[in-house]
Amino acid sequence: MLEKRYKSFKKYVIQAASAGDSENTVAFLKYLQDQNKRISVIWDGASYHCSQEVKDYLALTNYELDELSWEITCIRFAPNDPKQKPIEDIWLQAKQFIREFYHLCKSFAAVKFFFEFITHRQIFNFPKLFTYDFFSQII
Repeated sequence: MLEKRYKSFKKYVIQAASAGDSENTVAFLKYLQDQNKRISVIWDGASYHCSQEVKDYLALTNYELDELSWEITCIRFAPNDPKQKPIEDIWLQAKQFIREFYHLCKSFAAVKFFFEFITHRQIFNFPKLFTYDFFSQII
């Protein structure tokens, strides 16, 4: 799953991906750019976030721009610190929702439906979600 949060709407956008890899990361960054805004991506240290393919894409995107004008700025969370990551609370809330309605989950398709329902409905309200408000857009 890939996600972004719009500061002005206090919302995450979840996008399913076939795998967590460089190709899908670049595709997601391109999708985000379609929004015509400068963006800040705050992510963990997954190997594909630091891959040559992602670095090349960012270099091309920000080519000849000074750092304050970059179209995409990337910032890493501290390694192995889920306390910093708002998405961890979203996953927890989604899992709690599924547990509450476990009796309706007769198949994986039902579990997937409920997971997507809760994550796409944007029913999130916890302090960590608003930690990074000083960026124009958190991704």
